[in-house]
Amino acid sequence: MATTLESENSRTDEDEAQMPNGKQGGWITFPFISGSTIGVGLAAAGATINFLVYLIQQYNVRSIDAAQIANIITGCLNLAPIVGAIVADSFFGCYNILVLSSAIQLLSLVIFTLTAVVQSLRPTACDVPGTDSCQVASKGQLTVLYGAVALLTIAAGGNRFNLASMGASQFDKVQDQAVFFNWYFIFNYAAAIAGSTAIVYIQDSISWVLGFCLSMGGSVVGLVFLLLGTKYYNKPEPQGSPFTSLARVVVATVRKWKVELEPQPMPRYFHKNVDMALQKPTRTFSMFNRAALITEGDTNPDGSIAKPWKICTVQEVEDFKAVCWILPLWASQIVLGMSVGCQLNLSVLQALTMDRSIGPHFSIPAGSIGVPSLISSIILLTFLDRVLFPIWHRLTHHTPTPLQRIGFGQLINVVSTMASALVERRRAAVIRESHPLPTFYGW
Repeated sequence: MATTLESENSRTDEDEAQMPNGKQGGWITFPFISGSTIGVGLAAAGATINFLVYLIQQYNVRSIDAAQIANIITGCLNLAPIVGAIVADSFFGCYNILVLSSAIQLLSLVIFTLTAVVQSLRPTACDVPGTDSCQVASKGQLTVLYGAVALLTIAAGGNRFNLASMGASQFDKVQDQAVFFNWYFIFNYAAAIAGSTAIVYIQDSISWVLGFCLSMGGSVVGLVFLLLGTKYYNKPEPQGSPFTSLARVVVATVRKWKVELEPQPMPRYFHKNVDMALQKPTRTFSMFNRAALITEGDTNPDGSIAKPWKICTVQEVEDFKAVCWILPLWASQIVLGMSVGCQLNLSVLQALTMDRSIGPHFSIPAGSIGVPSLISSIILLTFLDRVLFPIWHRLTHHTPTPLQRIGFGQLINVVSTMASALVERRRAAVIRESHPLPTFYGW
């Protein structure tokens, strides 16, 4: 990895020297995007990692209710980036969405800080949080808190995926894009670790106000770094909604359902700049090939499309098929995300009932219970990329495909879920005996 970083630094100078007038992008943008990644990640981690504990300790929410609320928020934070990516690609572009979402994130953290500063925005403190004797939060107090959460969700929708997308769009070579993605995830996880340890510890042991202020500072840093690199970025123009062309394929296929594909295939519609010999329709999902068949009235005399919702190009049909191929993979990640999200929030609840002390003067914050998984992700990412895969390639003369790597990750997730179930079974049994379980047992 050190060699990679040296090559990146050398390429930065080359990019600046060789960059034609008006051309942007390259490794000169790397420090700005990386700084923004760290700042945004630190701010998001400081606001969300310890949110379940914030609900229990500061808003007197019962543990089971707090866990359900945290699960819903986690789901929203993970779904919002899908909408943000579509909006950026279709209408406004990644850079504009990133600037707007960074500003919204800063506003959300200002409100989070106010909930910690202004006593009237929280219910009266309770000696035993989460019990029926505690004062519940009013509708107004919850409105302010959930308003901050909603703004943070909108911000996550704009910056979580688009930072990676804009970073990758700065490079023309696939190898450079792969190196960037490795560093992106390392910086992202490092920011999450810092937020899950330092900021969470400050929130638990010193002050929620100071903890949220540090998160707000991270958001400011992320926005400043993003703006400083403005003149260097390559900013691809939005390409329009991808769902329009996908929907056209389905509609055109339905409208031509009775058209025979065989044995005498009809002429197909190709983009005027595409060599027909190099772009042949595949036989997979062949029923959708009807959408590219030229029938009477589909085209104008000059060859342009006359009825966009009755005919599509072969490339549009093949793009639709590619989406169909990845739907099972996408669906499997939904199940994976559900199990990971439940494990994270359950781990925090488990930690609240565990003996988290290390020595007489230090106790591990409950919100930091997920840090080992973040550290292991960084270590494993580096180990796989720099050690295991090169060795595997030397021994077998091929490298595991992305699909094989995903399958291996799914297997590890199954084992992890089984281990979590065993830990919870043991924890529940120990708690019944009124003996706190050591935190390291769960790790």
